[in-house]
Amino acid sequence: MAEFIVKMADERGRVLQQVETGHSASELRERFAHQGYLVYDVKPRGILTGEVSPKNKRVKAEPFVVFNSQFVTLIRAGLPIPTALELLGKQQKDPNFKNVLADVRQRVKGGEALSQAFEAQGITSKIYTTTLLAGEKSGNLEEVLTRYIAFQRVTMTFRKKLIASLIYPALLICGMGVLFMVLVLFVVPRFAALYADLHAQLPSVTQFLLNFGTLAQSYFPIILIVGIALGFGFWKWRATEGGAATIDRFRLSLPLFGGIWLKYQVAMFSRMMATLLLGGLPLVPSLETAGSSMESRMIARALTQAAQKVREGSPLARSLEGTGIFPELSVGMVEVGESTGALPQMLTSVAEFFEEDVQTSLTAALSLVEPVILIFMGIVVAFVLIALYLPIFNLGAAAGAASGAQAVP
Repeated sequence: MAEFIVKMADERGRVLQQVETGHSASELRERFAHQGYLVYDVKPRGILTGEVSPKNKRVKAEPFVVFNSQFVTLIRAGLPIPTALELLGKQQKDPNFKNVLADVRQRVKGGEALSQAFEAQGITSKIYTTTLLAGEKSGNLEEVLTRYIAFQRVTMTFRKKLIASLIYPALLICGMGVLFMVLVLFVVPRFAALYADLHAQLPSVTQFLLNFGTLAQSYFPIILIVGIALGFGFWKWRATEGGAATIDRFRLSLPLFGGIWLKYQVAMFSRMMATLLLGGLPLVPSLETAGSSMESRMIARALTQAAQKVREGSPLARSLEGTGIFPELSVGMVEVGESTGALPQMLTSVAEFFEEDVQTSLTAALSLVEPVILIFMGIVVAFVLIALYLPIFNLGAAAGAASGAQAVP
């Protein structure tokens, strides 16, 4: 998702300007219009537009979770919120986060709600500020923040496991790329010079490889510049509405990993919904907040449609089923949770089930992918070596045949 600067006015007429994450400017306009805001302007925030400032730099997940854990402890001990923010701000090593906490403290002392003060900073996710708002309205900020901390810890642990599972295949792919570049840029040109000095008759496969290596070495700076330009262009394109939607459709359509990506998104959605509902937030705002926090563009749109149906009176399970994206198992479990009045607990069960399923499926998929990568690496290296040494073998065989013919009386 991209970041946008939203300028709007609330029901009291106060003009607000804050950084929000979303899939498009139109989506943010529609979201805040439904929440009762009058939206004046929505524009992308990025380095090239000059809208990035140290104040809006996002804080890393782990230090932020630690801060919230300490914050809850201080509040439970009876300290006022401004005092707790002041004490924790002095302990921060990140100057950006320290400045953010100082600004939040000043806003809270000036009469702003804690959720509004953090929302104005543009460094946190929508789910965090919504969680704070729910805690403030219910008068149980400590319990709500405790659930948010538990959600973040589970999410970080799960993502770390996924990243750890992907490290070895990523190293194999990088190693294969580096090995191929070394062979083509350094080894092949030396063999080309050797065979040119010998004036040897080269097989077609060897000639093709030598020509390819020579061209690659000659045009390597141009290839590098073009590659960087294409990479930058792809990075900008994926931030657009059409590019992000295309990439998301491609990810979901992958034969093996598309299903894993869908289950991962369903697990994240279920855990976010459970956290928001347990914090006291109503169903429709919880659904909208969780939808706006999803990485998948298609799922975010589906959740927007589902939120509209729920607002019109349709059950959550039927609304999710109508999107045609969510797995039947998750819809069935949500339906059971709605009928028994234990929707947050059932959503937690959905998240746990799909998280375990994602981990198992990813491990099984990678156990198939890793041997394929190794076999492909072996084939590439074998092809290059055979193509390079084939003329030497031919020359050796020809020399042996010539010496044998000379030895015959």
